[in-house]
Amino acid sequence: MSAWHEHVMWWHLYPLGFTGAPVRPGGADDTQAVVHRLPQVEAWLDHVVDLGLNGIALGPVFASQTHGYDTVDHLRIDPRLGDDADFDHLVAAARERGVRVLLDGVFNHVGRDHPAFRLLEAEGPAAATAGMFRVDWRGWSPGQPLRADVFEGHESLVALDHRSPAVADLVTRVMDHWLRRGADGWRLDAAYAVEPAFWARVLPAVRRAHPDAWFTGEVIHGDAAGIVRASTLDSLTQYELWQGIWHGIADRNLYELAHALQRHDALLATFVPSTFVGNHDVTRIASAVGADLLPHALAVLFTVAGVPSVYAGDEFAFTGVKEQRPGGDDAVRPPFPPRPPDPAALDPAAAGVLRVHRQLVALRRRHPWLVRAHTDVVHLDNRQAVLRTATADAAVVVALNLDDDAVTLPAADARRPACGTGHLAGGTVRLPARGWAVLEG
Repeated sequence: MSAWHEHVMWWHLYPLGFTGAPVRPGGADDTQAVVHRLPQVEAWLDHVVDLGLNGIALGPVFASQTHGYDTVDHLRIDPRLGDDADFDHLVAAARERGVRVLLDGVFNHVGRDHPAFRLLEAEGPAAATAGMFRVDWRGWSPGQPLRADVFEGHESLVALDHRSPAVADLVTRVMDHWLRRGADGWRLDAAYAVEPAFWARVLPAVRRAHPDAWFTGEVIHGDAAGIVRASTLDSLTQYELWQGIWHGIADRNLYELAHALQRHDALLATFVPSTFVGNHDVTRIASAVGADLLPHALAVLFTVAGVPSVYAGDEFAFTGVKEQRPGGDDAVRPPFPPRPPDPAALDPAAAGVLRVHRQLVALRRRHPWLVRAHTDVVHLDNRQAVLRTATADAAVVVALNLDDDAVTLPAADARRPACGTGHLAGGTVRLPARGWAVLEG
């Protein structure tokens, strides 16, 4: 495999929400007219490049019933977003700018309107697709609803049976199809709900055809290193670090951050995690920690090991709280304007956060070794921390102050300031109230 994945930083977006597509029942049925919304994503590619990022991680783009995660056709672009030509044009435009494309593969479950499940409902156990799902046939008779396994209690999401060769064949065909059309890799939705052995059966054939493809799995908890070894995935989402960052900052308990970083470092012997402080499933980081402490979270994200991503809108300090109710994701998946705003027209808070993103992405570009480097905690208190991420030849130091008073912290041999609000002098860094600094060694 080439090393492109060690230099990629993603701009993650949820296309249905981003483009203002309707996500309530009545999604991508067979008769729906195509609405060409994907070009709106293309209109933001220059913004991605201006940020210093070089990848777009797309949420679901395949035909589905509602929100994209209830797929009905893995080989068709959702007509609410466009068609194959729109997808091909987006990939080509990304290529022209050196931007990679990551697709969201929902392979744990499908929507109840998926043709394979509809055939099973119509024909019963004799259906050709009977082996693709886990169904309790006891007491069933024609015309009755099927009692099929579903994903986490969601009756609209029918679980696939990953022991079935037909399911393995489906996933292999879908991955191959879109990689041939220009995608660079896959985020595997709900990978934690799939036995790792399934991925180990599917991925070798895909890798033979696409040796440069990269695969990261959505895993929320569990033995991450063990899952990677058993599944042969390249990476997993690092939810533990995300939680350590926002809880550590929001609760003024940086011991929690330090603990998460220690566990994060231990993963590097096995794989490089996919890191983030925001995504389409969680409360916006600006709402979680407050806009004034958002730079502190970003400083950690961009200076510790991992393959980092920025959730679209976080660079403008978008707010939004995830709620556990129908429609509770809407606030964190809002529609975006047709084109990026003029930075000169942003309010001061948004302009400041955009500037911090650019500075930290640029710093990461100057120090590509950060992708695999270990982090030491040089100083730690509930409200202050100094983190040093280093190799034998270079170091990056992060100093954080969550207190309402100024503090002086050790600079851990750093020689020059890179960004932030700190003042470096005499082997220490002076931070104002709620200040932060990134220093270079």
